[in-house]
Amino acid sequence: MTGAAVRPGHGRDLDKPLYTIGIAADILATTTRTLMMYEHFGLVVPRRSGNNRRLFSERDILSISAIERLMQGRGLNLAGARYVTECLQLLDANGIPRPVGLADVDVNQSPGGGLTPGGLRLDT
Repeated sequence: MTGAAVRPGHGRDLDKPLYTIGIAADILATTTRTLMMYEHFGLVVPRRSGNNRRLFSERDILSISAIERLMQGRGLNLAGARYVTECLQLLDANGIPRPVGLADVDVNQSPGGGLTPGGLRLDT
């Protein structure tokens, strides 16, 4: 198996850029403008196609969904959601257990982009 992230039991690459911004917005029941705002603030970094279209992976979709759950379900604003995702990434990277109420929040990012624990974009 390669180093690409694969969902257990499904054999699918979570990091493969599949969805245009319109399809991603439909999946997430949000607007394309909201997704562009998340990109602007560095919460997600979709890959770009040859003609410069944004392409979102399943991992991007999961990460955005986690951010929206934090904002809607926990009452956080965008800055708060970003801070919590960065903290959860740091906990995960250091093998520290998460608080019980945040155990189900998926904040993993694709190796080719998105947030690192310091909030910086990874270039591979």
